[in-house]
Parts: sequence; C-alpha cells; structure tokens
Amino acid sequence: MNVADAMTPRADVVTVELPGTRDDILEYLQERAFSSVPVVKPADDGEQYRGLISRDDLIERPEEDQLAMLMRDAPTTTTDTSVREVAALMLREDARRVPVVEDGRLEGIVTVTDVVRAIADGEEDGDTEVGGLARRDVNTTYAGTPLTVTEREISYANVPYSVVLGDTGEMVGIVTEVDIIEVARVVEGEANTGDSIADDDENWKWESIKATGSRYLPTRNVEIPAEPVESFMTTDVLTVSKRRTAREVAQTMLTNDVEQVPLMSGDELVGMVRDVDLLSGLADE
Repeated sequence: MNVADAMTPRADVVTVELPGTRDDILEYLQERAFSSVPVVKPADDGEQYRGLISRDDLIERPEEDQLAMLMRDAPTTTTDTSVREVAALMLREDARRVPVVEDGRLEGIVTVTDVVRAIADGEEDGDTEVGGLARRDVNTTYAGTPLTVTEREISYANVPYSVVLGDTGEMVGIVTEVDIIEVARVVEGEANTGDSIADDDENWKWESIKATGSRYLPTRNVEIPAEPVESFMTTDVLTVSKRRTAREVAQTMLTNDVEQVPLMSGDELVGMVRDVDLLSGLADE
C-alpha cells in the first residue's frame, strides 16, 4: 500500500497561509484537535508548501505572533512511498503528520492515524500482539496536581498524555495534550499577571508561574487553569491487555478517537500503547 492510497488529499487538508498570526493556528488546534497544521504560501504559479506548525510550537513559543516565525521544517514524503516506509520515517523523525509534497506543492498529508487506519482495515499487517509493542515506562501525575504543573510534566516527559493516579496509586483517569489545549489561552503578555501566588513553604511552588485571577499564568504567556488535574481528566479510561493484536487496538483507537490506551495485567497498570507504537510493528518487518 502506498501513501497515495492512505493520505488525506490536498482538497481535504486544512492549511494556514502566509502571512498569518498564531490566532489562525490556535483555532484549528483547539476546535479540531489537530497536532499540527501545514503552512502554504500563495504564488503566481500556485501555492507552495512552506512547513508545519504544531501545538507544541504554539505553547512553547507564544511570544511569537507571526506564522513565519512559528513555522518549522518537517520531513516530507511522496505519493509513491510505501506506507511501511512512511511509518519508519514517522518513528525515526518523531513526526505525527508528514506532508506529501511534489515539486514544492502540497499534494496531501499522511498521518499516524492514516497508518493506524490501514492496520485497522487489514491493508497492513496487524497481527502482532500489543504486549510486545507497548511501552513499559508510563507518564503519571497525581489527581490533585495543578493542571499547570501537569502540563510541564507532560512537556518534560515528551509524551502527549499523563495517567492520573489517586491517593493509593491506582489509575483514576487520563489527561492529554488535547485536553490542555482545549482550556489553554495564549495571552499577549505578563504586564498585569500579578505577584507570584506561591510562598516558599507552599507545596506547589513553581518557578515560572504567576497569578492572574483564579488561574496560573506560566511565563511562557500561555494561560492554563490552576485547578487540580482531576477536574479535566477523562475518568472512563479505555484499557487493553497484552494479548490484543495491533489490528484490534487500532480499531479501538479509531472508534473511540484516542491516541493511547493503558496496558493492563489484571488490575495492574503495566504499560502504555500509543498509536505510534502500532507503527513499529510495520517498520520492523
């Protein structure tokens, strides 16, 4: 199966145009839960592909207003590349969305979800049991942790989620980057952010956090609610066992619109299966 058979064609790809501002991209990331959006520039001979802007770029560089400054280079592929080859590219480059570019023109985009769909539909091999694909290291946070701190934990762990643990260490929910983006707001500056809300003796003092009304404002100019993460987490968490196949888990992810599911052994959390982990079963063949 080639990229041309799996990709979203240009007519259905949401893009932003140069010149533009961060507000243009924030709308798509919040309302459509995209991880990144391609940037194009109109030209006399047709639009030209210029790069990608991700939700991480927006959060980590909110002082930049212009799309041209937020934009970054990203790996690209072509329509005749095999799905297995693009899966290996995604894993190697840590890329969730790979623009399909021919002669500088954006022909479409192929995503991790597109590859997962090919596995779910039987177009690519999905017989591997996920027990061998899952990651044993799991990012976690405590239910009472302020969402601002959990956002930093997720960022430092370089994963798009955090499993939420209760008072006795049991899993009580999960929170994702998408959940945080939905309640985050990029603000213009820190002039009226107030004084530091934590004293030296407070349990949740965090060097870069300032007060603004009932919220914390990280010095990165992204306003995130300070309430405990349990107020924003998903409590009805889908889980899988190690005997489930990649195809079965791919179907579960697509049906429930999730990017990761905890791996359980009985009642014990033993790992995490992310959608990109399903790709590794293809790339290793």
